Amino acid sequence: MPYEPGANWQYDVPTTGSTHLPPDAGYGKALTNQGYGFEVAVADLIDNSIDAKASEVVVHFLRDADRILTLLIVDNGEGMDEAGLDGAMTVGRRRNYGEGALGLYGTGLKAASLSHASSLTVVSRTKRSRAAGRRLTAEGIEDGFRCDTVDPRYAQELVDRYDGIIEWQGTVVRWDNVRAFETVGRGQSDQFLSKAISRLETHLGLYLHRYLQRGLKLDIAVWDVSSKENELGEEVDHIAVEALDPFGYKVPGKPGYPRKFTAPVEGLGDVDLTAHIWQAKSRQAGFRQIGALSERQGFYFYRNDRLVQAGGWNGWRNPEGHLVLARVAINLPSRDNSVLSLDVKKERVTVTPAFTEGIEKAVDSKGHVFRSYLADAESAYRDGSRRNEVVRKPVTPPGKGMDPKVKRVIKEELPEKPGEDPIAFTWGALPPDQFFSLDRERNAVILNKAYREDFNEGRRGGSNDAPVTKALLYLLLEDCFGLGRWERTRQDRVDYWNTILLASVEVQRMRRTQATS
Repeated sequence: MPYEPGANWQYDVPTTGSTHLPPDAGYGKALTNQGYGFEVAVADLIDNSIDAKASEVVVHFLRDADRILTLLIVDNGEGMDEAGLDGAMTVGRRRNYGEGALGLYGTGLKAASLSHASSLTVVSRTKRSRAAGRRLTAEGIEDGFRCDTVDPRYAQELVDRYDGIIEWQGTVVRWDNVRAFETVGRGQSDQFLSKAISRLETHLGLYLHRYLQRGLKLDIAVWDVSSKENELGEEVDHIAVEALDPFGYKVPGKPGYPRKFTAPVEGLGDVDLTAHIWQAKSRQAGFRQIGALSERQGFYFYRNDRLVQAGGWNGWRNPEGHLVLARVAINLPSRDNSVLSLDVKKERVTVTPAFTEGIEKAVDSKGHVFRSYLADAESAYRDGSRRNEVVRKPVTPPGKGMDPKVKRVIKEELPEKPGEDPIAFTWGALPPDQFFSLDRERNAVILNKAYREDFNEGRRGGSNDAPVTKALLYLLLEDCFGLGRWERTRQDRVDYWNTILLASVEVQRMRRTQATS
């Protein structure tokens, strides 16, 4: 509109023309400093897999002996052709998302990846197109957003490497020059991977729990490519991620819950609040293993069944110790609005005063106000605090080599000693008169690999095999770690356990031989 000078306030800023200003190459610095945590970045990439209708996803760490090389995320989704790859790797391009899609801003693949790695490669194939790939590097972005074309022979080779997952279609996202991996010192890779995988398993199990409950198969695996036993390397760890439902209690902490409240929010209309109260002192994983209880009270926002905020009151009130049992599930509206907005990393919701004012007015079907729910949650907490409880002795947690389901139950049943490295279970070469040995310096139980097939029905087994045997050994040997002086009586106990177990495995081997003869 033409500008006409005058004393009146200009409600619209007058303009005289326009020009297109493409992003400067320096924008790459901003792109790689979005504040993505490692687990949040990986979860963002798995969102893309889910949007591509993948039923199976593997997060794959590759190592070369003591050096962590790269990270790959492999899925069996619909895949992308050459044009789709170009679009996915274009910085700033926002594609059209379907109504139920988890993607939102169109920056996650690039921003999440380049926040942790200097090189992002995506290789994909569809049912109608051959394997193709693109690579985006920090140097390429500085060079006018240059994107490299992956050699089609390598693209096909990478797809073939994962033919157990990618049959007719799928995608591989590869991170190279991962900054966190490059800081791991010699001899520290096992410890680093153990902690990184544990955090990743918890985060994915929590934020994607509804998809996991509906059948999404999500694994975390570690392969050592330096192994000579297999040209593709040897799997040294494998975890199937299980759902961590923050509302998965067996019995509510107070009768009548969960209860649905309705909040009238200006600009949105009615918003449903599903209020839950956990049982006091619950040991279930969905209560205790998803972070500090004080941080996990409050609102749990979901967008298209994907958890995007796990706890916090969003300025409505401060967290309090007597409200740790209170958790409220809220589904974000599918339409754009100015009241509730999700950050680019999809881990926090920003609310306006209209939302908090609506919370104050929320009521259930019987007319109870929302603050009555807080009173009920506080009452359940105080009643639970007065109950007598048997105090269980803290233990050193189980680690690598123990099946994740077993580890989770142990964590639910027994408190952990703070600051203790987990006890690992590995198979190794031992003298024939030993069933197991202890490496107390490395917190490891070593089982005699000569007997491995006896516990796997004649098969080699994976890294988390023989769960019953390992669980029993854990219960026997847990208190042998983290000690100062090694007592003769304790060594004697380990010796006769070894002798008895050795006799047991010989009997099992004999019976298995007789059954097959």
